[in-house]
Amino acid sequence: MTVASPPQKVSWGSYLALMFALVMFSGAFAKAPGAWSLLDFNTLTGSFGSLMAPNGKSTFFRGQGGASARDALMYAMSLWPAIIVALGIVSIVDGYGGLRAAEKLITPLFKPLMNIPGICGLAFITSLQTTDGAAAMTRELYDDGRINDYERTLFCQLQYSANGTITNYFGSGSAFFASMGEAGVPIFVPLLAIFFCKFMGVNLLRLVIRLDQKRHPEIVQGGKS
Repeated sequence: MTVASPPQKVSWGSYLALMFALVMFSGAFAKAPGAWSLLDFNTLTGSFGSLMAPNGKSTFFRGQGGASARDALMYAMSLWPAIIVALGIVSIVDGYGGLRAAEKLITPLFKPLMNIPGICGLAFITSLQTTDGAAAMTRELYDDGRINDYERTLFCQLQYSANGTITNYFGSGSAFFASMGEAGVPIFVPLLAIFFCKFMGVNLLRLVIRLDQKRHPEIVQGGKS
């Protein structure tokens, strides 16, 4: 697998695309009137039509009282619309440079928060969508001498925790979006919690390495925490 070419220049359109994604997934327009509600992810996902059950209650195609593999299959089918819409939005935003804009905004935070150089920013953005691409880019950074073993260890910890974050969250996690909306919890709140845990994991590893460096300086090398 080859490493991706250097990112193109970030334009105002890239930031606009990023803002569009943040607004759409935030739930800010969930109760907006008229066509403005189309800026909400759940509105775009929509709902299934109702079927009348023998007991007089309405239900959608999955029905009620199912069990085991057959009910699991119907449940999986009910997730497809949300997955398709979510991944489609992410692909469109990426095409307009929205993820590159996110990279530029995130990079200045890496060094003070995690002691990881900003050159890892593109690989981090890639890791939000795919595991293989980010792993190849990290390997290339290390082989080219742009990051040392210590920085690679921290960066791998950042990726390992909830890797493929965006794809998995808006894919599998979309099953909970409707319940979150009913509870009044914005969609982006659990996503922020995931990123917080990722950053906490990196800093806990920094602490472990620092303690190990003090006890075994001849073994643990490759930078300061």
